[in-house]
Amino acid sequence: MSLLNPVLLPPQVKAYLSQGERFIKWDDETTIASPVILRVDPKGYYLYWTYQSKEMEFLDITSIRDTRFGKFAKIPKSQKLRDVFNMDFPDNHFLLKTLTVVSGPDMVDLTFHNFVSYKENVGKDWAEDVLALAKHPATTNAPRSTFLDKILVKLKMQLNPEGKIPVKNFFQMFPADRKRVEAALSACHLAKGKNDAINPEDFPESVYKSFLMSLCPRPEIDEIFTSHHAKAKPYMTKEHLTKFINKKQRDSRLNSLLFPPARPDQVQGLIEKYEPSGINVQRGQLSPEGMVWFLCGPENSVLAQDKLLLHQDMTQPLNHYFINSSHNTYLTAGQFSGLSSAEMYRQVLLSGCRCVELDCWKGKPPDEEPIITHGFTMTTDILFKEAIEAIAESAFKTSPYPVILSFENHVDSSRQQAKMAEYCRTMFGDMLLTEPLEKFPLKPGVPLPSPEDLRGKILIKNKKNQFSGSTVPSKEPDGEAEDSCPPSAPSGEDTVWAAEEGAELEEMEEEEEESGNLDEEEMKKMQSDEGTASLEVTAYEEMSSLVNYIQPTKFVSFELSAQKNRSYIISSFTELKAYDLLSKASVQFVDYNKRQMSRIYPKGTRMDSSNYMPQMFWNAGCQMVALNFQTMDLPMQQNMALFEFNGQSGYLLKHEFMRRPDKQFNPFSVDSIDVVVATTLSITVISGQFLSERSVRTYVEVELFGLPGDPKRRYRTKLSPNTNSINPVWKEEPFVFEKILMPELASLRVAVMEESNRFLGHRIIPINALNSGYHHLCLHSESNIPLTMPALFVFLELKDYVPDTWADLTVALTNPIKYFSAHDKKSVKLKEATGSLPEKLFPSGSPVSRQVNGSSVPASNGSAGHLPAHPVFLQQLESRSRRRKRLWSRRQPAPRSCAS
Repeated sequence: MSLLNPVLLPPQVKAYLSQGERFIKWDDETTIASPVILRVDPKGYYLYWTYQSKEMEFLDITSIRDTRFGKFAKIPKSQKLRDVFNMDFPDNHFLLKTLTVVSGPDMVDLTFHNFVSYKENVGKDWAEDVLALAKHPATTNAPRSTFLDKILVKLKMQLNPEGKIPVKNFFQMFPADRKRVEAALSACHLAKGKNDAINPEDFPESVYKSFLMSLCPRPEIDEIFTSHHAKAKPYMTKEHLTKFINKKQRDSRLNSLLFPPARPDQVQGLIEKYEPSGINVQRGQLSPEGMVWFLCGPENSVLAQDKLLLHQDMTQPLNHYFINSSHNTYLTAGQFSGLSSAEMYRQVLLSGCRCVELDCWKGKPPDEEPIITHGFTMTTDILFKEAIEAIAESAFKTSPYPVILSFENHVDSSRQQAKMAEYCRTMFGDMLLTEPLEKFPLKPGVPLPSPEDLRGKILIKNKKNQFSGSTVPSKEPDGEAEDSCPPSAPSGEDTVWAAEEGAELEEMEEEEEESGNLDEEEMKKMQSDEGTASLEVTAYEEMSSLVNYIQPTKFVSFELSAQKNRSYIISSFTELKAYDLLSKASVQFVDYNKRQMSRIYPKGTRMDSSNYMPQMFWNAGCQMVALNFQTMDLPMQQNMALFEFNGQSGYLLKHEFMRRPDKQFNPFSVDSIDVVVATTLSITVISGQFLSERSVRTYVEVELFGLPGDPKRRYRTKLSPNTNSINPVWKEEPFVFEKILMPELASLRVAVMEESNRFLGHRIIPINALNSGYHHLCLHSESNIPLTMPALFVFLELKDYVPDTWADLTVALTNPIKYFSAHDKKSVKLKEATGSLPEKLFPSGSPVSRQVNGSSVPASNGSAGHLPAHPVFLQQLESRSRRRKRLWSRRQPAPRSCAS
């Protein structure tokens, strides 16, 4: 049980990281190279370096996005620095000593911290082990206690020359209310003047916790404590704490045999861990302060921590998964005039994305190097080979599962396409999948291989054709550009090629270019919602030979796709086209995605790189719902939050209704789904802690993403009573989402805003990854980086949805003795009032009864619940319930008469 044994343990810091290593830190802009000692604190919170002047610089591990060494690390450009490192001398072995740490608040705004070690291969170890700390799931999903501990660690590391903690650091760490900080320091008998300093020995963890309790009192937890402990006693016994855990913190839906409730002897360990008073520990008692720290601990994580780890079956066919996908991956800003960068491929892959897009265009003489850019716009270019190199280095740093390269190929030159294919072969090496796997031939009816089958492989998505002979002349005239010879017009080359789809495919490919010039009709296409995707050229043999399991084809109809039954065919749709298909033929679209894959991408008129909401296309089982990763808007935040789970593998197994051919699923008209139990979610926003650096009023939004038929989507609290952002309390009724039809497809978003609507922090969590009970919800930034200070205290209750008409039957099922006891009492009262007893437990004609073999038994309402409705089962249930009632009545003393 997670309350007693947390699943997710904190990362372990290797000894050499905390002991430190000598490096030279350099900066190209300042041309300064400084000796430093690089370290990681023993708890793995910070990477920091100390200069010879004893000055320190800190880097929060959660802000680290990448680490690089060797040829992938940054290399000094200034001659001054090159001379310092003797880079222009032969055999200097500089690349064996490099280390670059990349950090930033998002994927675009990056800082590169560059180091050179004194010994070879040191940088390699540091790069691997520091990145492992940054990517550990407990680093970004730590409990509240860890984030509070991070503050203490930093305070005790940032010492003045006398080795003391400057009081001004407290004011900088807790800036929202200086007077409260001073009062809290005084309450702990510590100096409070801005020029004062505190001896670290006078500020141990116990004093720090007292300081926090004084700075941020928790009256709302005191109320919870009071309602669950022995009356008139200032403590909670281990029996009371056990009852609280089983009643409030435990999911009521858990099977008691598989997940046994906590016992008092087990709970004693929690008291020993969290109770500050030694005497209370000996007596098995928990104080209100101990209750606060218990609710901040890892045992009370709001997340089902096992869901963060790789836990899903990865051996299903590829099209059975949602795949984390990117659109126009190379862009750092808008679609019309933004900068392109190979760095974006690294950042997107490091975030867990498994499908990236490459818009390839023909390079100009004299080099004729293929480029990547957004065609017919003012976006900048990058070299194709730079993007391939970035992908080769970063493809499997975060996830070992297959990467799909989605080519939008406009290179109508056989020579340059051959160059592209050669770069892929040489830079990817064995990672590139060039031939189908033996067990999964490219034949109709054969399923796709699984992510596990394709582990560590890169797949090319590009138009594919069948060839005989060669598409490239043996020798081309020097300096002659191949602008006018796309494969559709071989121009005398001895080439025979045939479209795999025959006459149907020829029809589909009418939109392809016939020359290097765009006519007016093609310009209109380019400016349409499809953008330049409609102008893609056909592949020459070299590129075509790299394509296997992901073969793009223009969509014709669901009927034709079903007839062909080829899993390796993929169609791409703009968001508008996909929505049109979804609204007109939702069941067929879901069935289509059971057999093969679809890719959805933003319409071409989204010039600001904004995103569409991905939920509607996940609801239809679309695998590659591609988004602009450079824009951290709400759709992208939802995407990042969802794919944080299952080990950040980039693959999430779809629900069986989106995989099984014998099941039908319509996301728009779902009332109830066979054998899927709807969920009722209730969330009470109780209080907040350190929500803003300013003294402001705040409010909380609660929002549900799911199926169209799910309940009201958004709630909002009132503004906090006063300008207190340290510990505001909201005393409001719970927000209830009564019937979440398919919890596996739904997510909850909780966001905190200032009175001025300024964003402060949020969290998006899948419904099936939430835990019931009282929890501290540690907030994240817009780009999903955990915020150290801000948190919300909430109460969550998740249970199976049961219609009101089934309430009595539910009680009878879960606790027959209690139900029939209550029923007998009602019967006695009814007899007193009417002089007769009801003939049957469930009267005929009631909403919870039906006739079975002449008897009235509880009914199953198919449109309003998911309890079994089989007649035999209902007969057995009634028989068993009556038998238990008889056994129970025999144990009871005979009832006295009314007269006595």
